[in-house]
Amino acid sequence: MFHIGDEIVYPMHGAGIIVDIEEKKILGELHKYYIMQISISDMKVMLPVNNLDAIGIRKIVSEDAANEAINHFHCCEEDSNNNWNQRYRENIEKMKSGNLIDVATVAKTLLLRDNKKSLSNAERKMLSNAKNILISELVLAKKQTAEEIKELLAL
Repeated sequence: MFHIGDEIVYPMHGAGIIVDIEEKKILGELHKYYIMQISISDMKVMLPVNNLDAIGIRKIVSEDAANEAINHFHCCEEDSNNNWNQRYRENIEKMKSGNLIDVATVAKTLLLRDNKKSLSNAERKMLSNAKNILISELVLAKKQTAEEIKELLAL
C-alpha cells in the first residue's frame, strides 16, 4: 500500500509522486485510485489500487541503484541485432519490465543506433519514451532537475 507523497514508477509511463488518493464509482462499484503526478511533466495518471501488481507499480530505486543505471547507460554498447522487428519486441519487453537498467539499455542502444543511421518512427518514439522514463526516475532518485540529469547522461 502506498501513501500520498510516495515516489513510484509506472512502467511504460515513468516515475512520479502520489499526490492524491480518490474513490470513484464505476458500474456501481467503488474503486480506489492513486493519482500520480509524473515527475517531468504536467501529466497525472490514475492507478487502480487493486491492480498495482499486475501493472508493475513499484517504489523508485535508491540513489545507489540510480548511479548504477547511469554507469550502465554510459558503458552500454550498440545492439548488434539488425532484425528491426525482433529488436523492437525485445525492447518493448525491457520497457514493460520497469527495470531501470533495462530502460537505460533501451535508451542508450537506440541512441547509438540513431547516431549511425536513422531510426524508424516506431523506434524513434520508443527512444523518446525510454529517455523520458529514465529521466523521470533519476530525477526523483537523485533529487536533481531534469536538466541536470540530461547533462549527467549527456543527452
